[in-house]
Amino acid sequence: MATVLDPAGAPAADERRPASRTKSTTPGGRRRHVPPLLAISPFYVLFAVFGAFPIVFSVYLSFQDWDGIGDMRFVGFKQYGWLLQDSVFWHSVRNTFEIWFLSTVPMLFLALVLAFLLHSQVRFTGVYRVAYFIPNVTSMVAMTVVFGSVFAQAGLANAVLRAIGVDGIGWLSSEWGIKSSVSLMIIWRWVGYNALIFLAGLQAIPTEHFEAARVDGANSRQTLFRVVLPQLRPVVLFAAVTSTINGLQIFTESQVLFQSTDVGTTGGPGQEGMTIVLYLWQKAFKEHQFGYGAAMGWVLFAIIAIFTVINWRLVAGSDDDHRSGIAGLLRRKGARHGR
Repeated sequence: MATVLDPAGAPAADERRPASRTKSTTPGGRRRHVPPLLAISPFYVLFAVFGAFPIVFSVYLSFQDWDGIGDMRFVGFKQYGWLLQDSVFWHSVRNTFEIWFLSTVPMLFLALVLAFLLHSQVRFTGVYRVAYFIPNVTSMVAMTVVFGSVFAQAGLANAVLRAIGVDGIGWLSSEWGIKSSVSLMIIWRWVGYNALIFLAGLQAIPTEHFEAARVDGANSRQTLFRVVLPQLRPVVLFAAVTSTINGLQIFTESQVLFQSTDVGTTGGPGQEGMTIVLYLWQKAFKEHQFGYGAAMGWVLFAIIAIFTVINWRLVAGSDDDHRSGIAGLLRRKGARHGR
């Protein structure tokens, strides 16, 4: 058969096509992706068994009445209806939000102050960073036992108060004493972690922005609120969201701090330390009402999701506003230098 030539004498386009497909397009060529997929498959297997399955099963379990051993009995949305009428649950919700507010707001403020101190030219900055991060990796159970001794009626906290002429406080027996004790433990644990997060954000701000603020005559307060905080907005948002998620899941502090009262299931005198997760643990693992505990867990998930959205809306704001403000500072700095 004659070869068809184009006007230039070269073989036609149809004749120049390769006779066989490349290796990557052949069915056998896909086998080269198998070893990498097998290498990462253990993660997906473990996630499916210990992550995805418990989540899906908890949704199913929230519609069942089950004690963990016997047969399940479908009850539909009755678990959620009982939850809405449970006065102890709503008491735990109030306690959780009060402790969250007492701990999160001061913690973020102190973390920002520590970040500014570390960002300044001080010696041994690396030592301070390690020291601030140590509480976050320390066993909370062990530290709660230590704090329990500090806040005891004859503990170190009251000894310091008496030394300055103030009567001792019932840290572990009064309503606000209990909430303050738990809040102080949360602040101690997370303030250093958030300080390092803020420090990373501060170090990412270009130095010319600070120079422009100084040229424009801004003082320290104006520099903080007009230059630094607007550019730290994504970092503040991250810290606020993670602090909200962690703060609404308080468990270890209340459970271990009041472990002498019915093995830590009551949250202390008057149940003032009873949090949502502690009440969930009490119902599911102490009273074996696993369906009720699962329903409580999904209500907690909804609460956390709502407050995460609220934090996002409050902190995120509009990026165009603070970007235009920074641009104005830089323009004024360039004008003063004759550029």
